[in-house]
Amino acid sequence: MIITSENSSTLAWGKMDNLLPAIVQDALSGKVLMQGYMDQAALDKTLETGKVTFFSRSKQRLWTKGETSGNTLDLVSVACDCDNDSLLVLANPNGPTCHTGVESCWFEGNTPAFTFLADLERVLAERKNADPKSSYTASLYNKGIKRIAQKVGEEGVETALAATVHDKEELKNEAADLLYHLTVLLQASDMSLNDALEVLRERHK
Repeated sequence: MIITSENSSTLAWGKMDNLLPAIVQDALSGKVLMQGYMDQAALDKTLETGKVTFFSRSKQRLWTKGETSGNTLDLVSVACDCDNDSLLVLANPNGPTCHTGVESCWFEGNTPAFTFLADLERVLAERKNADPKSSYTASLYNKGIKRIAQKVGEEGVETALAATVHDKEELKNEAADLLYHLTVLLQASDMSLNDALEVLRERHK
């Protein structure tokens, strides 16, 4: 169930001294970023301000993530599990989430392979205004959408050719090139992979 200010009171607050565990997940990559605890007031403030806020058990007060470091979490949505006693928070991080200065508090753990696409997309977005001499990506942006689109076409043909001759190693490499150039093209068009995924989601319904 998606949590709103209207239904938040229906959560099972009484199970754990009015605190519910809240797992924060990167809304773009799906990476698990951190865990905190929310009471009703923390959840209400999160929903009201759009900044993820917890109840700090050590400080015994509300604590908005990033209030000191500036590494805030912009709320996308909050949902509860089937027992109404834990929360899943989707958010867009502004900087590293872990207090150690890294992306996730589970920085020594493995992450699903697909999350790399979101990492790649963020890196490619950062290259938009970079010096064209500094990287291949920046030089592509500098050449404009027509050239980037041409590269997507070339890589698409090469991917198809690799498949037709059953060269799996070449297919793997050409598919990687295609994904890369397609991501650059979307970024150059002020779009993202998520825009294409939303279309697929709608078609799947």
